[in-house]
Amino acid sequence: MSTSGRFDYKLKYFFEKNGFNVLSRLADRLGMRASNVRLFFIYITFVTAGLSFGVYLTLHFLLKLKDMIYTKRSSVFDL
Repeated sequence: MSTSGRFDYKLKYFFEKNGFNVLSRLADRLGMRASNVRLFFIYITFVTAGLSFGVYLTLHFLLKLKDMIYTKRSSVFDL
């Protein structure tokens, strides 16, 4: 096995050992089931993405409305 292959394996092993058990350890500390904690994080992800998209659509609508109300005139004679 080459040195880069061994490094890749060690890196993968490190993240599997330390990174993927974060929610399980959090659930153990809180005294909950790990599946409930994972489900909570999935729901929170969708809620935050949905809220940000809703804010984006609202701001877009308001800016479009502002442009429709306050049209720029090129000269005084356009009144």
